[in-house]
Amino acid sequence: MKCSKPPWLSDLKKELAPGELLLDEAALAAHAGDKWFAAHLPEAVALPCTSQAVASILRFAVNHQIPVTARGAGYGYVGGCVPSQGGIVLSLARMNRIKEINSGDFVAVVQPGVLTQTLQDAVEKQGLYYPPDPASRANCTIGGNIATNAGGPRCLKYGVTRDYILGLEVVLADGSIVRLGSRTHKNKTGFDLTRLFVGSEGLLGVVTEATLKLLPLPPYRACLSVGFASMKEATRAIRSIFAGGFLPCALELADAFTLAAAHKRTGSAMLANCYAHIFVELDGQEKSVRSEVKQLESLVRSARPLFIKRAYGHDQCEAFWQLRREFSFALRDTGLTKLNEDIVVPRGRLEELFRFAGQLQKKHGFPVACFGHAGDGNIHVNIMVDSSQPGAMKRCEVALDELFQGVLALGGVITGEHGIGLAKKRWWPMAASPELRQLHETIKIALDPSGILNPGKFVEIKNRRMKSAVWKPS
Repeated sequence: MKCSKPPWLSDLKKELAPGELLLDEAALAAHAGDKWFAAHLPEAVALPCTSQAVASILRFAVNHQIPVTARGAGYGYVGGCVPSQGGIVLSLARMNRIKEINSGDFVAVVQPGVLTQTLQDAVEKQGLYYPPDPASRANCTIGGNIATNAGGPRCLKYGVTRDYILGLEVVLADGSIVRLGSRTHKNKTGFDLTRLFVGSEGLLGVVTEATLKLLPLPPYRACLSVGFASMKEATRAIRSIFAGGFLPCALELADAFTLAAAHKRTGSAMLANCYAHIFVELDGQEKSVRSEVKQLESLVRSARPLFIKRAYGHDQCEAFWQLRREFSFALRDTGLTKLNEDIVVPRGRLEELFRFAGQLQKKHGFPVACFGHAGDGNIHVNIMVDSSQPGAMKRCEVALDELFQGVLALGGVITGEHGIGLAKKRWWPMAASPELRQLHETIKIALDPSGILNPGKFVEIKNRRMKSAVWKPS
């Protein structure tokens, strides 16, 4: 049950403009969690409109030792923006301006609350291109993408969010505002502190502006949709694509369970009766893309696919990708609890990963649905749990332990684009050596000595005391 409001709230209200502080129960509940299962009510939600307002909030918080959890759109999958120790949720939703799109410099300057797809649509109207494309791009924000170093299918050819961050404006825990990087596409002036904040999950500072690298928009794209009778044949086709000297824009892979669920949701005949499936996209000049698609199709045929379907141009390709974007929703449609683990293995060990996932399924009795970015080894391994069964969640924890142990044994990592947050905090010591964890703590102490920024997550300052109510896992 919610306690009475803390006395510092009235003082905080004086620091902000009218309407920038929300205290009602509905607002607190709406900012208590993300797309993961955990939630915890904050004491207040701040909605600043300027960097100076963010700085005022952080100065107030550090002076009063109040936790602050920065938040984008709340579309994360690991509880990264859950205010696990209460305090203030600092929402960047109202800082949502595209300040500049410069076709001469090939840069965009944006505030953190800009939706990813909104930016992409705006730059593409000017013949420019911002490639990072998380599946939730219509809903997630640039600030959230920076916090998690978000990826997406196109990262195979174009890279992830960090590869497009030229400069940042960051408010540090003490309220000081620093500018990192520049608007140039090359810069070796001092340490690369810009990248330090990319993927830092709100633990080191609050991003209030980003200068992003843009590319020329590829004028043409084409896509192949290929079904297979087995995962072995699909991975063989993937190997042949790279061996043939191709670097696709995107190369996605899905297993039989995912395809069956997606077929049921979409009714697409293309997803029926195959046990593995790949989407391959090429982009560039139309003449060369059309020529390369023919060569690519010849290579893929050597793996004896059940079918190959082609898409040419933006509209046809988007129809294919819309099917791909339905995969996650289709798994939720099953009624099972979907535990989405965005693990990564070396590209050459994909077949071993899928074989290992099958062994987990057989051993623990949970369906294990796998799909994702085969081009870079980032596969979403979804353990599908019937949580109504007695003891199911405890058995699931054992399966997750074995999953991460197996992934690390393959030379992989426990997260590729979602981050650690709360969901993977338990496995952080398994994934990082004591020396590496100590280095993280050293950096955290240097930038946030009071530990007010997003406390309770995977890097914490020991023996710290704050005025907060702590979330505990149920």
